[in-house]
Amino acid sequence: MSRKTAIAAPRGPRGAARQPRSPRKVVALGNSYPPEALYSRLFLLAYDPQRERLTVRSKLGKLLRAAILVDLQLAGNIEDDTGRARVTTAPVPADPVLAAVLDELRAVGPRRWRHWIDRRPGATVRHVRDELARAQLIRLEPHRILGLIPADRITVRHPLVRRQLLESARETLRASRLVSRVDLRDASVVVLASTADLRTVVTKEQKARHKDRLAQLAVRVGPVVPALKRSLQQTQYSAAG
Repeated sequence: MSRKTAIAAPRGPRGAARQPRSPRKVVALGNSYPPEALYSRLFLLAYDPQRERLTVRSKLGKLLRAAILVDLQLAGNIEDDTGRARVTTAPVPADPVLAAVLDELRAVGPRRWRHWIDRRPGATVRHVRDELARAQLIRLEPHRILGLIPADRITVRHPLVRRQLLESARETLRASRLVSRVDLRDASVVVLASTADLRTVVTKEQKARHKDRLAQLAVRVGPVVPALKRSLQQTQYSAAG
């Protein structure tokens, strides 16, 4: 009989991981609401408003894949089965990005978490970008790099939404807040961002200062975090070698 574990959080129906409820006010900002999905949050937070472009572009696809896996865990659609992601019988999410990745997992069967982080990172970035554009959270403007290469210029349509997401993520690092009481989505954002060196969220100094707290939060987030770390390390070693 295989040993099965999931994100360390209170459990709901069908063994799905559920984040602890907390009295948290979510307000409309402009004409939009802060997105619930972790992949949406991290895409918006990867945008540097001062430089007016996405950062960590070489890591962004894997970061978004990791965020999607955590989203699916939180929704109860997948769980950890002795180091592998296994699809549950929970209803398919309405979110098209999550549903597409869940279809991949269902078609292939249980694989190591890193397998799913490494899979189709470029296509994932494009899918997430297009969904955020459809949700009117970002604006895509065609242009040409050096007047030759076609590309899309990205603009965040609601800067206050991004600011609220950033403040919520950074609040998780406050020592006065018990790690066990931190909102699990905020914890996931800050831990995944730190793992991918997304310094628009966690600066180098903050990462060093809050090293122990980030490690404690990572335990709550679950097996996706070490899988993302190993995947990024392997990419770095391959590039150096």
